Amino acid sequence: MPACGQATQPSPATWQHGHVTAATPSTLFPQAPDSADAVLEGLDPEQRAVATALNGPVCVLAGAGTGKTRAITHRIAYGVRAGILQPSSVLAVTFTNRAAGEMRGRLRQLGAVGVQARTFHSAALRQLQYFWPKAIGGSMPRLVDRKIQLVADAAMACRIRLDRGELRDVTAEIEWSKVTQTVPADYAPAAAKAGRETPRDPAEIAQLYAAYEDVKRERSVIDFEDVLLLTVAVLQDRHDIAEQIRAQYQHFVVDEYQDVSPLQQRLLELWLGERDNLCVVGDASQTIYSFTGATPDHLLDFRTRHPGATVVKLVRDYRSTPQVVHLANGLLAQARGRAADHRLELVSQRAPGPEPLYTEYTDEPAEAEGAARRIRELIDSGVPAAEIAVLFRTNAQSETYEQALADAGVPYQLRGAERFFDRPEVRKAGVALRGAARFGGNDSLLDDAVDLPSQVRAVLSGEGWTPQPPAGSGAVRERWESLAALVNLAQDFAAARPGATLGDLVAELDERANAQHAPTVQGVTLASLHSAKGLEWDVVFLVGVAEGMMPITYARTDEQIEEERRLLYVGVTRARERLHVSWALSRAPGGRPGRRASRFLDGLRPGSTATTGRATAGGAGGIERGIPGTRGSAPRRGRRVPARCRVCGRTLTDAGEMKLMRCDDCPSDMNEGLYERLRDWRADQARRSGQPAFCVFTDRTLMAIAETAPDDEHELARIPGVGMRKLTRYGADVLAICAGHYAERNTDQG
Repeated sequence: MPACGQATQPSPATWQHGHVTAATPSTLFPQAPDSADAVLEGLDPEQRAVATALNGPVCVLAGAGTGKTRAITHRIAYGVRAGILQPSSVLAVTFTNRAAGEMRGRLRQLGAVGVQARTFHSAALRQLQYFWPKAIGGSMPRLVDRKIQLVADAAMACRIRLDRGELRDVTAEIEWSKVTQTVPADYAPAAAKAGRETPRDPAEIAQLYAAYEDVKRERSVIDFEDVLLLTVAVLQDRHDIAEQIRAQYQHFVVDEYQDVSPLQQRLLELWLGERDNLCVVGDASQTIYSFTGATPDHLLDFRTRHPGATVVKLVRDYRSTPQVVHLANGLLAQARGRAADHRLELVSQRAPGPEPLYTEYTDEPAEAEGAARRIRELIDSGVPAAEIAVLFRTNAQSETYEQALADAGVPYQLRGAERFFDRPEVRKAGVALRGAARFGGNDSLLDDAVDLPSQVRAVLSGEGWTPQPPAGSGAVRERWESLAALVNLAQDFAAARPGATLGDLVAELDERANAQHAPTVQGVTLASLHSAKGLEWDVVFLVGVAEGMMPITYARTDEQIEEERRLLYVGVTRARERLHVSWALSRAPGGRPGRRASRFLDGLRPGSTATTGRATAGGAGGIERGIPGTRGSAPRRGRRVPARCRVCGRTLTDAGEMKLMRCDDCPSDMNEGLYERLRDWRADQARRSGQPAFCVFTDRTLMAIAETAPDDEHELARIPGVGMRKLTRYGADVLAICAGHYAERNTDQG
């Protein structure tokens, strides 16, 4: 169905546009600037330098909150409005549909209609669909949304049993292999070289990977990584097709360039050919997706690959107060490694605000209740719920906060679920509103509705909306929040455009769906730190900031620890005005208070001292013009911290000693009775599974467990030789044995 305001006759499909047409100007968007010079108004000197650097390679190093999206969209709009860039010749790529939708919306506001803003996958898929008959012939295979079932079928074909967690982990390994262009035969050495913590034996994963590819071929389906791989293959093999694409797109803009994978970089190079009209934007200090194959090396090496590049550094932070920015800068000041060497020192442009608050709780439920209580107070004082977020390290932490907020009567929404306009309740509501707009005169529901907001409330009441939210949490509450967002949008729409009809609102919803411009849901946001990237709120609660969770317990190498630090940095820089940081001493009420605040806060929170430090790096903003022929210096790698004996402090080199974290000849504080109980349990597990005892846990690992006597999953996971797969499979039993409850558990179950 055509978007409202468009002709009913569709324009011819092309590989670059498909059936998508440019949206009409939104009634809720501001008026577009009336000239090219007007596009530049309001930009700071560095942003203006980005906007006017329209030729040759440009690298924008943009710190958090410095207006990078503003700079690059104004760059495109200025080029279009000045007649330097043809809209159809520009391709702007980013990594999420939400970011691409936001970019399209901003370009529309600036009058740059016709510019393509897409994700790498979306752009590649359109090209592949268009050129498939010419390059390969026949119809293109079906694209599958989810790999899990195919991986499960591959495991069945290999006669390998995978539980749900292992299925997810093996799927992630296959995705990593494909974006790093690693074939099954090369998986094991590639994983070892990358230092990946594999969920199964690497040889088994390679076997599963090969079987997965066989299953896809048999069923004539492809996955999302295949879209990029196949597009790369077509462009490499068919120079005529590559030239056709290059003739169409003359200028490229890549957002979040620190997240580019080797496969995406290869596709970008093929799009470019021998040209250099490329503008990349990124921040190495926000690299938090390396587990997916993303690497900041392409960003950090840009000047080496393009010696004549213009480099612009954006460090004026317009988002956060000086107090929040000070904490963010402090986090990075203690960082190490190559990304840290290129960090940017942010300079807040806002008025001073309150200092970050640090709170220690006895246990996790108390931490959740404390956060919910403070949030209730903030809302009662006038802070909109939609301007508050609770951010945590893992999605598993969400449930405790959902319940605490529900108990406090605080509305909330979960971030990281499906896109707003793809939600079933939103789709159904759209159908109902469209029907009411067409045939409302015959609908008794609308008899008493005197204005647009009341009409929308009347229609959506039939879909489950009520004036008051439902009690509790879960799916019912999430559906209500979606419908409430549409009700609020109708109120804002009617206020901005008096006299608007239900048909006008439906047209606005069509435009917003096309641009993925979702309305604001009036609820506190619950989100993982990873899914919060690119978002911001007035008030942010960073919860669970304790050792074992931040950094996460399975982050062991220097590189993994530093990525955890960057993840916390991303969380801190989501806050505009107020920041609450908290942690709990134990997991459950009555548990041993063995936890401590994250090492990343050492020297930054009151009463703590720094454990590491580094000199302040040169991160001032500015513009550097490239000098043709110059080369950058070789990258410096962070050094691995040596393992030391926890008794005498001597450096450990033997693998067995490193597992125990002590020298063999240093005294052991092992609980002999616990060790024997663990050995008996291990023998029983090995007998049940038909595998050698050491495949359950080695003697060294059992000794380490008996010496540590962990009382929660975080402590157990820290022990070398446990790992996430064994933690999931055996963790509950081991912790029960350590607590002396294992026999009782077996009796209860029997």
